[in-house]
Amino acid sequence: MAQAISPMKGGDDTYSYVKNSSLQRDGLNAAKDMMKEALIQNLDIKKLLSGSTTFTIVFFNDLTANDFNTLFASLPDERKKYFAAGVPGSFFTRLFPCSSIHIAYSSSSLHWLSKLPVELQDKNSPAWNPGRIHYTGAPEAVVRAYANQFEEDMVMFLNARSQEIVGGGMIVILMPGVPDGVLTHDVGIALTFLGSILMDMVQEGLLKQDQVDLFNFPHVYPSVKQMTRLVEKNGCFEIIKMEQRNARTNTEAPIDIESAIMHLRAFTQESVANHMGTQIVDQLFTKALQQKSRFSYMLYSSGIEIGVQLFSLLKRK
Repeated sequence: MAQAISPMKGGDDTYSYVKNSSLQRDGLNAAKDMMKEALIQNLDIKKLLSGSTTFTIVFFNDLTANDFNTLFASLPDERKKYFAAGVPGSFFTRLFPCSSIHIAYSSSSLHWLSKLPVELQDKNSPAWNPGRIHYTGAPEAVVRAYANQFEEDMVMFLNARSQEIVGGGMIVILMPGVPDGVLTHDVGIALTFLGSILMDMVQEGLLKQDQVDLFNFPHVYPSVKQMTRLVEKNGCFEIIKMEQRNARTNTEAPIDIESAIMHLRAFTQESVANHMGTQIVDQLFTKALQQKSRFSYMLYSSGIEIGVQLFSLLKRK
């Protein structure tokens, strides 16, 4: 049984993704100038726009259950230079007509798997992952199962985009990433922390062990080497830039642990609720805030750089 991929917390209340996505905003801001410069240098604007209409259409894509209302409510009232449209569906499949997209942009999304590896649901599999909800700190078989699923997903993603993007068009990808040879990312540590709170709740009799054992979070954080290999395997894109960056505006500033837990809640609570019931969500994150010193220790004792993202700029051949 594969776990459904759940949307972010919608709306604009205290726990919504909109109110708790400053990390994603910082990641975009950190890469904005580099992105602009690279697009100007590598796009043949005259060629791309030859024969096209004089207006621009901006397509927004997300899963069908995600919150398009908040997105469109945030757009400017007057949009004279472009038209906006929402295209619901998984980006692991085709979304647009052939050769219809000049610039594609994927932000803080591609690290989500299309589904969980089936091995994680089999108690007799080497990739059975009891007491954990992610591959961070897990045995090699679990790590490999996640990596294999990510590779399958990247094959689908790049194949779909290769059909949609015009020759000479570009795709920009921002996502959490790790240095070559490293597995641990701070988001993975956050998920490990959340798993430890869930196990506390098992010990207290508030959850059953199987509820945690069967719950794994569908995130993978690739390295430059891993992404490069997958893009080259696809063969349809030239790598213009592929590098590791830091999304934080001030890497020396201490992490606001309470804000980090709020961010963790925004992108996990729908998955938790779907798997374990809505009744445990408030209790889970109340306990997480009470144990924020544990999260802080886990982050700072890991020895990793916090806030690392992978920046990829690919050009359709």
